[in-house]
Amino acid sequence: MTGAAQGIGAAVARRLAADGALVAVLDRQQAAAQEVAAEIVAAGGRAIGLAADVSERDQVQAAVDTVAETFGGLHILVNNAGVTRDAMLFKMTDDDWSTVMSVHLRGAFLCTQAAQRHMVAARYGRVVSMSSMSALGNRGQANYAAAKAGLQGFTKTVAIELGPFGVTSNAIAPGFIETAMTAATAARIGSSIEAMRDSVAAFVPVRRGGVPEDIAAAVAFFASEDAGYITGQVLYVDGGHTLV
Repeated sequence: MTGAAQGIGAAVARRLAADGALVAVLDRQQAAAQEVAAEIVAAGGRAIGLAADVSERDQVQAAVDTVAETFGGLHILVNNAGVTRDAMLFKMTDDDWSTVMSVHLRGAFLCTQAAQRHMVAARYGRVVSMSSMSALGNRGQANYAAAKAGLQGFTKTVAIELGPFGVTSNAIAPGFIETAMTAATAARIGSSIEAMRDSVAAFVPVRRGGVPEDIAAAVAFFASEDAGYITGQVLYVDGGHTLV
C-alpha cells in the first residue's frame, strides 16, 4: 500500500488489515508509516511500516523484496502515492509537471513492475491504482489530470498483459474526499474544507462529501477474491458527481 501514512492510504491499509490482509504500509515518511502500522497491530492486525520514494527504482525494489520476505509473498498492490502541484497552465513550471508525473505515473510503473514478478509466479494478484475524477479535466491541474488519466490507460494495459497469469488490474477514481490534501487545496484557494464539503454535498446526488473509508471499501472489493472476473475497469467513487 503506497502513500499509506495518512488520508486515503491509511484508511485503505486499515481496511485491508481488518479484512485479514498482511499489510505493508509504504510512505516516504518512515515514522508516519510505522505509526499507521503500529495502529493496525494494536487493533489485532499484522502490518509493517516501510519507507520508500516510489519514483526511485532501487527503493521500490528494496521495499518489495522486504514485503515478499516478511510475508512470504506479495499478492495485492495498491498504487496510491501521489502529490499535487496545482497551477494554471501558463504558470506551471517544469518541476510542477515532472514531480507529479514522476510520483503518480513512474511510481505506479515501478511498483507494479516489481510486484508483478511475485504475482505472476503465484499466478494470483490484485493491482489497484488510484486515479481521480480530475482525469476528466480540472482547472489548474493539467499535470495531475494528465497523470490520473494516464493511470487509467496504464491500468487497462496491465489488465491485458497480466490477466493470463491470474492478475487483475483496476483503478478507482475518487471525487471529493475529505483529507489533509483536500484541506490544503481548500486553504490555497481561500476556502475551507467545511465550505468545500458543503458545496459538494449540495451538488452530488448522494448529498454528502466523501471520506477515506468510502475509497477503502472500493479497494477492499477490487482486492478480494470475489473480484476475480473484474479487470481493466475504472470505478468512479464520487457520490454521483459525474452524473450531473
